[in-house]
Amino acid sequence: MSSERPGILITGGSRGIGAAVAQLAARRGYDLAVVYKSDEEAAERTVAACREAGATAFAFQGDMAMERDVVRVFDDAVESLDRLSGIVNNAGITGRSGRLDAASAETIRACIDLNVTGAILVAREASRRMAKRYGGGGGAIVNISSVAATLGSPGEYVWYAASKGAIDSLTIGLSKELAGDGIRVNAVSPGLIETEIHALSTGDAGRVERLRPLIPMERVGSPEEIAEAVLFLLSDQASYITGANLRVSGGR
Repeated sequence: MSSERPGILITGGSRGIGAAVAQLAARRGYDLAVVYKSDEEAAERTVAACREAGATAFAFQGDMAMERDVVRVFDDAVESLDRLSGIVNNAGITGRSGRLDAASAETIRACIDLNVTGAILVAREASRRMAKRYGGGGGAIVNISSVAATLGSPGEYVWYAASKGAIDSLTIGLSKELAGDGIRVNAVSPGLIETEIHALSTGDAGRVERLRPLIPMERVGSPEEIAEAVLFLLSDQASYITGANLRVSGGR
């Protein structure tokens, strides 16, 4: 399918920050490939909202911790949208909240497999599809990091903080590696954002209210505020920005 609208692939696009990015991108003139792991109903709701905003949008199932799924999703997205000019590397998990000395190897491994290895595989496939050396038209990658990378998240999930530190390093190195190929690579580091991850992933339903007093702006952020930062870094308005990490955290 050929479209004059640029195409964006968003991993973890069915809910929360990913869904907010998809819907804002649709309103800003992009077509969408929304990647989800298991919540097909949420993905279809996001796709429906994107289509209502005038976008061509598709949902693709895939586990971004699995190389074969990453490659397949990119193949399907390129076939459906003709070409990709933007990637939002958003899929990630925390695991249950707790101290490191109480965490299982399975919890740690699942987090690293998706947040680090999976994100690197997504970036690799994005490079292969968009880099000028491979006949691509260039574009932009936005990695979703977290302020946890610099705060450390003690007593909550230091393994998750470590995984986001890896995303920060990936952003710096890849931005330099791909600059000559017409691909800009940046990151957005959200602070405390009102999404389902606090209750569903960490198991700590009271986390938002407990941490709210630590935020200088004295409020929690919204997924839509993160989406605005992501869309800016994807846009031509950020044409001279690469290797940057935009902290969207209310001052935290």
